Parts: sequence; structure tokens; C-alpha cells
Amino acid sequence: MLPIWTRRQALLGTLTAASVLALPRVGAGAAEVAEDGMHKQPWFHQSFLDLKDDLADAEAAGKGLVVFFEQRGCPYCGEMHRTSLSDPEVSKYIKDNFLALQINLHGSREVTDFDGKKMEERKLAERWRVNFTPTIVFFPAKVADAAGKSGRDAEVWRLQGYWKAFHTHATFVYVKTGAYGHEPNFQRWLSEYAEKLRAEGKDVKLW
Repeated sequence: MLPIWTRRQALLGTLTAASVLALPRVGAGAAEVAEDGMHKQPWFHQSFLDLKDDLADAEAAGKGLVVFFEQRGCPYCGEMHRTSLSDPEVSKYIKDNFLALQINLHGSREVTDFDGKKMEERKLAERWRVNFTPTIVFFPAKVADAAGKSGRDAEVWRLQGYWKAFHTHATFVYVKTGAYGHEPNFQRWLSEYAEKLRAEGKDVKLW
């Protein structure tokens, strides 16, 4: 199996560009912006940002843990909230299956990584090599699989850039079902997943 980073970079080259090229202008109907300038979803989990504890809470609820890295003034983040995350099917799937945290790429709140090290949000982003927003990072379903590791070493999948609702939803399905463990080529899995949905009578357009 290829390393996670290699898989992500190959995927980013084929998918993110297409998604960004299709990016519509953010306008009326954009998600509400909080005082910190970040777009918010009502189902974002509010915590003390101790990631080991958050993963434990997710595991106890039978959910996965996912971290959204965003920043103030990010048009791609805004469009993600306005379209993909505001899609009822997408938001319901995430709420039902994941505990979602939001971290500010340049923020100063204290975060405790899985290995117990404490740092500001911006330092955590550096540690995890996150330098683009939005970036969505997924983690293993069990606390034991992240114990003693940094998030960079514990993550199982990473989504970078703005994607349309179908691709966003499919990514969460890909992680929740554990498909990344037996099919590391997300693009191949996505095509097969789309064909399965079409066979069920659903209208699916990948691009």
C-alpha cells in the first residue's frame, strides 16, 4: 500500500483542481460567520480541544473523529459551508457518523495533540503540515490506534480543498466504511461507488 501522503498528493492533483475550477462565487446564502471570522456549522463539536479525549468521546458514540482546518476570509471554506456542508444529506451523514472539530489555521487556542503535547492551533497546523484551507483530517476509530502519536502520524485520510457535495459525502463514506484500508486509490473507489449508486437508480455526476 502506498503511504497516505503519496496517495493524497496523487488524488489532490486529479480532483482538487477540477473542483476549484468549478468554484462559484460566494454570495447570498453563505453560512453564518462567527465573531472569529470563521464559518460555523451547528453540529461542530465544542470541546476543550484535547484530541485524545475527543477521540474517546467519538469512539464511545460509535463515531469517527474529523478535524476541519479553516481560516478567516477563506473563500473555499465559505463555499464548502454554503454548498457541501449545507446539503442535508451530507450534513446528516457527518452528524450521524462523525464528531467534527474546527481548528483555525492561524488560531491561538491551546490544543492537546494525541501524544499529549500542548500547542496553539497554528503550531498544531505546522506540526501536521497543514498549509491550505479547507483541509479535513480523519482519524482512526479507536483511541488505541492514535495513542502516543501526533495527529500527523495518526491520521488515516486527508481531504484538501473545496469539493462538491457528492465528493464530500463520498469521502466521509470512504472513511466511515474503512474502504481506505483495502482500496487506497480513492479515485478508483469513487468511480466504483458512483456506479453502485447509478445501479440503484440514483443520478450521479462525478464532474
